[in-house]
Amino acid sequence: MRVLFIGPPGAGKGTQAARVAERLGIPHVSTGDMFRHHVSAGTELGLRVDSIMKAGDYVPDEITVEMLRERIAEQDAVGGFILDGFPRTAGQVEALDGLIGSEGLDSVVVFEVGEDELVERMLGRGRPDDTEDTIRNRFKVYQEQTEPLLEIYRERGLLVPVDGMAPIEEVTERILSALGQS
Repeated sequence: MRVLFIGPPGAGKGTQAARVAERLGIPHVSTGDMFRHHVSAGTELGLRVDSIMKAGDYVPDEITVEMLRERIAEQDAVGGFILDGFPRTAGQVEALDGLIGSEGLDSVVVFEVGEDELVERMLGRGRPDDTEDTIRNRFKVYQEQTEPLLEIYRERGLLVPVDGMAPIEEVTERILSALGQS
């Protein structure tokens, strides 16, 4: 099963992707986690993306696509995966289609959460790159660049909307049920 989790930053995608991936026995592939790993390891890639991430902007597609290509080629992803953090732009949808085919996703789970709830939630995480201004900028970038992707996936019949403000366990069960895995 190949599933994309999409929604604004802080909506719970990472938490839910890890929980659902474990239940389904497939990997959670998070571009944000991959970026943070490279930054903390001080790799060449990490140095390039660090300033981009601190500004709240998106890492260039060519960097993200190459990392993703390598990750989904690993053995544990052969039976499927949950993508979290990619694609975020129309260009990335095309890149993902190039990697797995335009019919390569089984479902797109959309997390629905309001901006003020997201700011409060993200400030509580305590990450150094999570300031109120950066969070609000990320939300704005999400609205401008990522929300339009919902129409692409709606036209493909893949959207599964989920209330991201429900309790964690309830959100997990709703996702599994919507994916036919409860």
